[in-house]
Amino acid sequence: MVNIRIDGRDIAVNEGTTILEAAKQNGIIIPSLCYLKGVNDIGACRVCVVEIEGNEKLLASCNTVVEEGMVIRTNSERVRSARRINTQLMLSKHDCNCPTCVRSENCSLQTLASDLNILEQPYEVKLKRNRWDKTLPLISDTSKCIKCMRCVKVCEDIQTMNVWELGGTGTRTEVRVRGGAALDNVNCTYCGQCVTRCPVGSLRERDDTELLFEAIADPDKIVVVQVAPAVRAAWGDGLGLAPEKATVKRMAAALRALGVDYVFDTNFAADLTIMEEGSELIERLKDNGGKGKMPMFTSCCPGWVRFLKLEYPELVENLSTAKSPQQMFGAVTKTYFAEKIGADPKNIFCASIMPCIAKKYECAVPEVNSSGAGPDVDAVLTTREVDRMIKASHINVKALEEQEFDSPLGTGTGAAVIFGATGGVMEAALRSVYYLVTGKNPDADVFGFIRGCDGRREGRLDINGMDISVAAASGLGNARKLIEDIKSGRVHYDFVEIMACPGGCSGGGGQPICDGCELAGERGSRLYDLDKSAKIRFSHENPDIQKLYSEYLEKPLSHKAHLLLHTEQKSWSL
Repeated sequence: MVNIRIDGRDIAVNEGTTILEAAKQNGIIIPSLCYLKGVNDIGACRVCVVEIEGNEKLLASCNTVVEEGMVIRTNSERVRSARRINTQLMLSKHDCNCPTCVRSENCSLQTLASDLNILEQPYEVKLKRNRWDKTLPLISDTSKCIKCMRCVKVCEDIQTMNVWELGGTGTRTEVRVRGGAALDNVNCTYCGQCVTRCPVGSLRERDDTELLFEAIADPDKIVVVQVAPAVRAAWGDGLGLAPEKATVKRMAAALRALGVDYVFDTNFAADLTIMEEGSELIERLKDNGGKGKMPMFTSCCPGWVRFLKLEYPELVENLSTAKSPQQMFGAVTKTYFAEKIGADPKNIFCASIMPCIAKKYECAVPEVNSSGAGPDVDAVLTTREVDRMIKASHINVKALEEQEFDSPLGTGTGAAVIFGATGGVMEAALRSVYYLVTGKNPDADVFGFIRGCDGRREGRLDINGMDISVAAASGLGNARKLIEDIKSGRVHYDFVEIMACPGGCSGGGGQPICDGCELAGERGSRLYDLDKSAKIRFSHENPDIQKLYSEYLEKPLSHKAHLLLHTEQKSWSL
């Protein structure tokens, strides 16, 4: 233990602890801005500076380790003055038009300036402007960038994509796309992890809210919305709802209050994905890869699909040919459901509420559409976007009575719910693979070894004499290590699940932002609780899925199922 004195208090902390952490552990607040635990501790913003007795310079508390006998002052006049000046200098390079900023009221710089009682700006304001293709799923606004380097570090160290860099010199220094290139000319996967780590509004998703508002206002459009599994664990965060109030049924009511005609659950399509992907895995295992390369990779995550196409194109054929639940839902909506309600598919506007920015890319891939009625999915909105729509419509969500999803595309199982957590797709698939091979259900929790937020988990199982080796990873840095291990022959797997975002979709780039908090694990736990309490926990037992096959698709992997529900990612446009 190390004995130190902070603001007149004698405390003891573990050796190797930073001053910032030591203060936090003892209820002493030191403001910070660029610091992000486990990601960024470069002390660039100089907001967390403290005064240390015997040291002439103010030191950044985020990367200064405590030493025995240190006497630290966190709020002296010298410290307060330095923080104010450093913050005012940042504000002089920052577009402070807060009312039109997507992060207004959820901006760390805005909060810091308020906390420091900054009411005037003594420095001349000079803003940088960048040219940006506003059609891209991810938007950068240099005029808001404070050069905290969080985006650079999370992309470089966690996702290993190196999309962002610090370029230029002196006053021309800026965070930009690597080499000054356009975003779509580098290997960006649109995972959006840089967006959720940005403390201000410099990075955001493309705003597609008006597309849905316009469709709702069009009397000729039948507006169908699907809600992804992970959204239900987070949608209330952006609206100030307690978890017990932010139920999926209240979310359905909120979407109907917006004017949506049909509210369906992507869980339905997740169960459909399991039937197709699980059946495909069995075929590949029985034929020893003759009907597809091994190991078979899951294909639900478009960020992961882009990663594989860009970084390891030779392995793209290892992907399951099953479309993601989002795209399966769109195809079924504009065929099967259109026939059910007697509607022209071209009059159906299919929108997705997703925890993901890469889904905006996916729905725009021409090769993934198969309904013959234009895009299978017309628009993708993130969880944050739908929260903004609810606010813009002045809907009092707390006063809404809960409502059920519509039928027949609104029924989902517990297996589908856990799609939003890392390892959930694999666990759901294995539950049904076990049944399809043996004719009986396993214990629904027997595959729990694949759960958890560790970057990589693995295991082996025997299903009726079929020995299967599996692995799951989340975060592209972990995915890269796993792929390199597979390529080198150091490991062998039959089935691999990858999600681009750490913690899976629960930690997706489109989820509500709580700066400095990693909520994927907590949100994932909510999904497992929903699975545990679900009446049906196996995808193959979903009655609406059974009805879809009997009435329309015949059986998994049928000719019609292949036409509507499968794709060849090798042909996808980038």
